[in-house]
Parts: sequence; structure tokens; C-alpha cells
Amino acid sequence: MTESPATKPADGDARPRVKNGLKPERNGSVVKSLRCCHERQPQRHCHPEEEEEEKEEKEEVHAAAAHHGGLYNRPFLESFEQTPMLVAVFTYMGYGILTIFGYLRDFLRHWNIERCHIAREKEEQKDFVPLYQDFENFYTRNLYMRIRDNWNRPICSVPGAKVDVIERTSRDYNWTFDYTGRVVPEVINLGSYNYLGFAENTGPCAASAAEVTAKYGVGVASTRQEIGNLDGHEEMEKLVAKFLGVESAMAFGMGFATNSMNIPALAGKGCLILSDELNHASLVLGARISGSTIRVFKHNNMQNLEKLLREAIVHGQPRTHRPWKKILIVVEGIYSMEGSVVRLPEVIALKKRYRAYLYLDEAHSIGALGPRGRGVVDYFGLDPCDVDVMMGTFTKSFGAAGGYIAGKRELIEYLRSHSHSAVYATSMSPPVVEQIITSMKCIMGEDGTTIGLKRLQQLAGNTVYFRKRLREMGFIIYGNEDSPVVPMMLYMPAKIGAFGREMLKRNIGVVVVGFPATPIIESRARFCISAAHTRDLLDRALSVISEVGDLLQLKYSRHKIQPSSAQDRPDDGGDAYEDVED
Repeated sequence: MTESPATKPADGDARPRVKNGLKPERNGSVVKSLRCCHERQPQRHCHPEEEEEEKEEKEEVHAAAAHHGGLYNRPFLESFEQTPMLVAVFTYMGYGILTIFGYLRDFLRHWNIERCHIAREKEEQKDFVPLYQDFENFYTRNLYMRIRDNWNRPICSVPGAKVDVIERTSRDYNWTFDYTGRVVPEVINLGSYNYLGFAENTGPCAASAAEVTAKYGVGVASTRQEIGNLDGHEEMEKLVAKFLGVESAMAFGMGFATNSMNIPALAGKGCLILSDELNHASLVLGARISGSTIRVFKHNNMQNLEKLLREAIVHGQPRTHRPWKKILIVVEGIYSMEGSVVRLPEVIALKKRYRAYLYLDEAHSIGALGPRGRGVVDYFGLDPCDVDVMMGTFTKSFGAAGGYIAGKRELIEYLRSHSHSAVYATSMSPPVVEQIITSMKCIMGEDGTTIGLKRLQQLAGNTVYFRKRLREMGFIIYGNEDSPVVPMMLYMPAKIGAFGREMLKRNIGVVVVGFPATPIIESRARFCISAAHTRDLLDRALSVISEVGDLLQLKYSRHKIQPSSAQDRPDDGGDAYEDVED
């Protein structure tokens, strides 16, 4: 089957050679900035070899920009720099040493020389089928426990631009914690998903939620199908549909259950689910519960996705070779560990060509991308009707809780009677509903102000600024340049805990992530940028990150970027979406 120009993957079949240690992108091409075609670069003196190499790179960028022009109406930049070989070797050595000492400590625990606090069977249950898999707990008790103090940190304030962290200590190597009674005040918050800054206890959202609480109370004590369907629920769902530009929408009280309980209602035995390899656990769980056949394609790799689609149509179901009842492509808008953005124009082109259905999870992208905050569909300027199932959550950009499914009216009516999350779950709390309504009207400008627009521009500007400064410092940063999720690579296991602790000592709260949530040699710190962050807060945080990066030797990048002058740095995000029409 031949490829038409309208549906051919944007990077084509040719694989450019890898230069300067850049990692081939997950779509089979070297990642480069398409924006550099339009930006003026400062003059600098280069060796002849460097000049020739730079000339070749510019030629490839221009070719890539021309090739993307058919499907993309804006530059699409993502970077995934290859792990330096020496760093990878030392990372494997670090895990190897930890594993050896782990087995030694397990030997000491077996002979009761060292005490073990991990859950395990009682002595009288040794002949039973194991309730706890001892080998699977090896990582938890020997590696995770050493750095456990970096997670589950309790806070005692609104998770805004700054938080107050409750201080705690451990006398048994992080098995248990004791609270000192002291509070670490005004810690700069780079960990919460508070993209638009609506997680606040003052302002119109908090005031409206307080009024609704006084009128309706906190709990509904019933499901929507019984006596828990409030007028606020109806208003919220109509507003969500209007916000997304679709016919209808319905809301659920839990974002995780929105995926895990609705996918089984949409697919079942005899159906095929094509899932991105980096999809969230809720999507993976929903696909498994559905009983459908699941095939995983490489992250954001359109060639691999098209190959699976072709095979599915040609061969059909295993053994019988009957056609699949339906084929469902499941992707996310922004991938929360990679910071990458789905290649939605290409996915939609493939979906139309092979007549599959598309399930789009916009948990992190809704409110955080696009000139109007409508998510990745708005970001690429696409028609929402091209996405069959639009899913998102209210827990991040809206500062609330729960999730939604949106699409055609027939889809929503079907889910109202077939989704376990709709039939059996308790209705959303009234103040949470009001928080969603008020914040969404603010984003849409229906509150009569420009607060929502300014926050969208502030988030876009903060994201571009923060990512650019980190690259100038020499850190390896993953993801799309417009993604407010910013992964910074740490690699070595010892540096996971060290980075989190050193940052907290300097009053910066960050999230660190390691195996098994990431590949074993790709441990990272994950920063979440917010519209609530001022430029001064970001500069203070960047200064500390640079200081700790020097201390722990985290500036691994071999592609140093010449720092731009202060005059060249934008004060806001007003021009971040200037090439996309509203």
C-alpha cells in the first residue's frame, strides 16, 4: 500500500545520520529545532569542520521544516539527547553495587542479624502460596528505602508557587519517620501540576467554592443515576463540551478511574488497542481490564504505529483472521515523564486512513497547551471532531479533582449507562464542581476579565524561558519546548536522593523519579512549571539548580548553548503562540 502525501509520516522513511551525539528521536529522525529557520543566530567563530557540520544541520532543518509543512502549522521541537557513554557505564555500575549490597543485607536479614521491616509472610504461613513476592520487593527494601525521604513529603499550605513543608527525620534509614514539629516555610514549588495557578485559597475560584459549600455541603452521598445529580453537574458538563468544541461531555470524580473504567466500556474481546509504550498506568490498566488484544508501539513513532495498523488490517485476529471489531489508538497529549507532545496531526492522518478510533488522554495538556488553553488539539489548530474520545482531568490546570470524557452525543449517552465509573461512583463534590466551573470560565474569558489569557501566556513564557536557561547551563533536558513538564536527567541512582535533598536544603521542592518509573539508566528530576511562578522565583530556582548541578556534576550535555543576553529574553509568553491563529 502506497503512502499519500497527506498521510505520510512527517519525518518520511529516510533516517538522517546521527551527529554530535544527538539521540535519534523516537519517530526515527534526529531531533532539531525547526524554529532556527526563522530565528537570527549570533555570529561566532568556528573551525572549518564545525562550519561544514552546521551547514549540513541547517540544510536538514530546512528540509524537515518543509516536510512538516503538510501536517503541522507550527514548528515542532523535541529533544532527547543521548546518554553519554561514560555516564551510562557508571550508572550501571552504581545499580550493580547496590544490588550486591542488597543481597548481602538480605543474607543478614535471613539470619536475623539485621532487622527487616518489609511486609512478608508469617512463619506459620511459609507453606502457603506466597502473598508477597519476595524477589519483587528486592528493589523496594534495598534501593527505594535508601532514598524514600524524597517522596511523600507532607505539606501544610496551598500548593501554589511556594509551599510550607513539614519537617521530618528518620532514625531507622527511612523505614519510619518522626515529625520534629518544625515547618520549612516558603519552599519554591517545582513539583505540583498547578499549571495555571488555580490551586489557591484566595480569588474568585476559592470564593465561589466557599459559597457553594455553604449552600450544598461537601458530599452528595449518592451516584449521578440515583439522587446525586446536581444542577452544578449539568452546568459543568455543558461548559466542558463548549470549552472543548464538541457535542457533549460527562464528568467523573476520579481522573485515574476515568481511564481505567471507561476504556473497558469502549473496547472488549475481539477489539485491538494500539497503545503508546509510555502511556500512563491508568490507560494500561483500562486496556488490560477490557480484555482486548493490546499491541504497543514505540513512543511517538508513527512508522511503527502505521506498521501495526497495516498488520492488523491485513492479518486480522489471531488464529481466525477475522477482521477486528474495532481498532482503538490510545495516546496522551503530554507524556508526564518525558515532557513530549503527541504527534497528533500524524496520528489523526493515520487514524483516518486506516479507519481506526482515537482515544486522546489530555490529563497534562488540557489548559497547559494551545493559545486558548484547549490542549493539544488547540495547540496544533486541529478540529476536535477528528478525535473520537477526548479525555482529560481537572486535577492539574483547573486546581480541582476528577476527569471527563467528551465527544459525540451518542458516545456520551452510551457511557452514561455502560461506564462503571458513571453508574457506581459517588457524584463529584459540589465545591469541586464549582472550582472547575469558575476556573474554566476564567480561561474562556466568560468571567469578563483577561486573567485566564494572561495566565496562559505567563505559563507559555515561563516554560520556554525555564527550558532555555537549563540548556544554557549544560543540563540534558527531555521533551517538547512548549511542554510545562520539564525532565532533567540525573542518571545515577545515588544522585536521585542527593539532588532532592540538596534542593530542599536550599528551599526548593522538586520531584525526583527513578526506576521502575523510568528506564534504569534514565533517572531524572521532573520540574512542573506554573503560571503562578514569577520570573524572580524561576531565576532563584535556576540559580540553585545550577549550584546543585555543579556540586553533583549533573551538567552532562555535550551541546553547550551560548547564553542569550537579558535583553533577548522575553518578559512574558505573549509571543509564544504568535504563529497560531486564535
